[in-house]
Amino acid sequence: MEQTAPPSSPSTASSDAIAARLAEAIHQHRVLPGTKLSEDEVGEVYGVSRTVVRAAFQRLAHDHLIVLKRNRGAFVARPSAREAQEVFEARQILEPRTARLAAGRATPGDIDRLAGHIAAEQAALAAGDTGRALYLSGGFHVEVARLAGQSIICEFVASLVSRSSLIIALYWQRRQAICDSHAHGDILHAIAAGDGPRAEIAMAHHLSDLLSSLDLGHPALPAGSLREALTGQRS
Repeated sequence: MEQTAPPSSPSTASSDAIAARLAEAIHQHRVLPGTKLSEDEVGEVYGVSRTVVRAAFQRLAHDHLIVLKRNRGAFVARPSAREAQEVFEARQILEPRTARLAAGRATPGDIDRLAGHIAAEQAALAAGDTGRALYLSGGFHVEVARLAGQSIICEFVASLVSRSSLIIALYWQRRQAICDSHAHGDILHAIAAGDGPRAEIAMAHHLSDLLSSLDLGHPALPAGSLREALTGQRS
């Protein structure tokens, strides 16, 4: 007999929604690594209780996007230089293979979705919204992994891409690595052609270029207020 999952309680649904909105703000670099997250302030911005905010923080901590420090509160995670290196090395192991596999499985509809990611990314860059472009760029990588048809590896890639957002916010020194690059287009063309080896090489080169664009010795510092970052409105 098929079983269905019980419906989420209002508090669970609310905490998931708040976690998703905070995660998006972090991925888009509106809230930077090292920023202190106040339960009261987040609750006021989103109109929810501290209990809901606390549950959202627990979810984000599980996803390695924030850290919960005893007697100090919640902070957006600040990956160390070693963690940054390890994250990108893991991506270099996993993602070229997923690109190769994706080239052997992608349908015309899949190709259209990947092209949509690239178009949205370029539109964000043209509008000067680099944070959103990076968020969409991460989505492209996760979508390629999904097309590989290996759900466990896709979960790993999604987690690594999520953590990469923090790393880029801290250590990125060469923004033209995304702004002037056609790397995603090269990957897409290889996948569309069903050319697995070419897709694998294109992905490997892209990730190597991203890693070389990081300055692991000079992390950035958080700036601006949390409320302004979450609402887009100055205090």
